[in-house]
Amino acid sequence: MNPQKLVFFHPDQEHQKKLHWAQEGVSAGFPSPADDFKELRISIDQEVVRNEEATFYARVSGESMQGAGLDDGDLLVIDRSLEPKDKKIAVCFIDGEFTVKRLKVAADCVYLMPENKNYQPLKVTEENELIIWGIVTYVVKKL
Repeated sequence: MNPQKLVFFHPDQEHQKKLHWAQEGVSAGFPSPADDFKELRISIDQEVVRNEEATFYARVSGESMQGAGLDDGDLLVIDRSLEPKDKKIAVCFIDGEFTVKRLKVAADCVYLMPENKNYQPLKVTEENELIIWGIVTYVVKKL
């Protein structure tokens, strides 16, 4: 198995920080001197949290999901109220350890799929104890 060490955090809705937001978006090309945009305030929590009671944050530890853009140290936004489905990235509790993997739901079983060729898929059998703890909805990256 390729367990990850995840530390979970719950959104702090009482102390939200509202940051400046360029309403018109930011061009990746050359800026136009004529562009005039309104400055508004935005809370990241308000953008990424749909169900406050069921949303948690966790940091990625490890490299098994690099192909999906989840790098060591990234912050995951996890919604426990969403239904697990094929191809979704999920935080799973398997045999007493947390891991984050892509779900592959087959007719006869479930696979936990890494997104790094250096790691092997995990076929979940009757001998395993699996809890799909939540579905990853956003990833916050450091540049």
